[in-house]
Amino acid sequence: MNRSSRWIAALVVAVFVTVPGPASAQLVTLPPDGDNQKASVSQWIGLVEVTITYNSPDVTGPDGTDRTGKIWGQLVPYGMADLGFGTCGAQCPWRAGANENTVFRVSHDVKIEGQPLAAGTYGVHMIPGPEEWTVIFSKNATSWGSFFYTAAEDALRVKVKPKAGAYAHWLTYEFTDRQPDRATVALRWEKLEVPWTITVDGMTDLYVANLRRELRSAPGFNWQGWEQAARFCLDKKVNLAEALTWAQNAVSLPFIGRESFATLRTLADAQAANGLAAESEATLQKALEHPTAGPLDLHQLGRQLLTRGEKDKALKVFELNARKHPNVWPVNVGLARGYAAVGRTPDAVKFAKLALAQAPDEVNRKALEKLIRDLETAKPAK
Repeated sequence: MNRSSRWIAALVVAVFVTVPGPASAQLVTLPPDGDNQKASVSQWIGLVEVTITYNSPDVTGPDGTDRTGKIWGQLVPYGMADLGFGTCGAQCPWRAGANENTVFRVSHDVKIEGQPLAAGTYGVHMIPGPEEWTVIFSKNATSWGSFFYTAAEDALRVKVKPKAGAYAHWLTYEFTDRQPDRATVALRWEKLEVPWTITVDGMTDLYVANLRRELRSAPGFNWQGWEQAARFCLDKKVNLAEALTWAQNAVSLPFIGRESFATLRTLADAQAANGLAAESEATLQKALEHPTAGPLDLHQLGRQLLTRGEKDKALKVFELNARKHPNVWPVNVGLARGYAAVGRTPDAVKFAKLALAQAPDEVNRKALEKLIRDLETAKPAK
């Protein structure tokens, strides 16, 4: 059997097609040709949604033959091929699945293997090879398979390396790695994997732009939306001027703003991030004295100050917490941490032991027991 004949035989299962005449046009939904079931996989990369829709052939032939070891380079030949139909002639790639086009949809601009691809919908084709594959993203996502493929409609081509994989009876697409700003997707069939990477540049900027849109709708009609948006920017150290405006809105926007420990603390941090040191100190003091400042709020603020190396300021917060909420968990924990940080070890041991008697669970008990041992053996507290 020559190369073209093998490719046409492959159509029966992997890329089978019928060309109906006017009298036989399919007007109702029937099972997929070759029982190659339709499938779809989606994955979010941060705000970016990626979806691949495809028809999935299996390793077993229509006559029950086990084709293990006969898929790649045989059922699916290497290189381009002449399908014997359509307009692509001898320059027809594989449709990367069965039946209709394999379709790749992405909601935002991304990079595929480091090369840019705009948001949109694409037909996916592939040129297989023993050592290297080409993945093609075509602007034509509505044709039946590769019969009318033309390179003039390519949006992007990337080179990728196939590798041995665990046996997959049905052709599948799977997201094999997922990170906040990137993912790896792999075509898997029989004993082969063909992976390629999708990355998103400027993910934080996407979130900021999305926050602006959301604050013009329902989230912008409550203080929590403004406070959360401001806090995100402060934590990421981006968009600080606008974060200050958002923090101010969370406190005082008419009919919506709410003055509380949470909103005042965020406003104080936003003022500090914008170089307004005096204003930040005044706002933070107001937050500390606010009736909504609970023991956990003050404790967490003190721990944050310790993390930033502001030991004296942290101790003042822990002592204020003790005056406002005496003998309440975790006030004594904070005093122990604060005194340990400034070298007042006897006081730190005293309050650590008081906290140990109040510990609400085994995790906290063990942490305090370790703190006490470290203090009593003159090890620095962590």
